[in-house]
Amino acid sequence: MSNTFNRPIRVLVAKVGLDGHDRGARIIATSLRDAGMEVIYTGLRQTPEMVVNTALQEDVDAIGISILSGAHMTVFPKIMNLIKQKEMDDVLVTGGGIIPQDDMDELKTIGVGELFPPGTSTQDIVKYITDWVHQHRNF
Repeated sequence: MSNTFNRPIRVLVAKVGLDGHDRGARIIATSLRDAGMEVIYTGLRQTPEMVVNTALQEDVDAIGISILSGAHMTVFPKIMNLIKQKEMDDVLVTGGGIIPQDDMDELKTIGVGELFPPGTSTQDIVKYITDWVHQHRNF
């Protein structure tokens, strides 16, 4: 298999809830775009329903949630439940922010992909998304 796709990888980057710190999300969105991905940035104050509905409408390969508010144990399970309800099981849900390792481990058990703490190399995030999409999506 090669890492060549028929179209750019499509990633939705979102900030859920009242968390107004979007600098990291914007940096990630720009890095993904610079790597050749098509990025849909939803902006601030999204609900899990808004995120999943936009992901469905935009036919994304991955959803990246930036979360610094401490609400990750509420936000990610809601998103995963909505993903399952809408039968979008082939969409990667990943993200980053201030998330303790124990919580990361628990979120992975419900199907959330890798979660990236502050300071993670954007190249590592690009590689992870590219590799995941290559292994799990067919386009």
